[in-house]
Amino acid sequence: MLYMIVGKDAEDSLPRRQTAREAHLARLRALADEGRLVLAGPLPKIDAEDPGPAGFSGSLVVAEFASWDEARAWANADPYIHAGAWLDADVRPFKAVLP
Repeated sequence: MLYMIVGKDAEDSLPRRQTAREAHLARLRALADEGRLVLAGPLPKIDAEDPGPAGFSGSLVVAEFASWDEARAWANADPYIHAGAWLDADVRPFKAVLP
């Protein structure tokens, strides 16, 4: 089943994001290589493709997991959580309708 993971950034998370970014992306690439990743990306704090020093308010990941517990465990093990870039991650079942 698909799950939506919304990581919520801490204040001034940009330096912590940068430190953990490669490890975070490696986990997303692993999901993509397994054919389980639908989409992933950051949520800019401002209306800009590159928010610069304004940074991000969080991230969105939509991916396939065997269960809600597995999706929560994956989110809670994210390097952004361990680096303090994300305060927490909201995990919910997701039903794709379009396109």
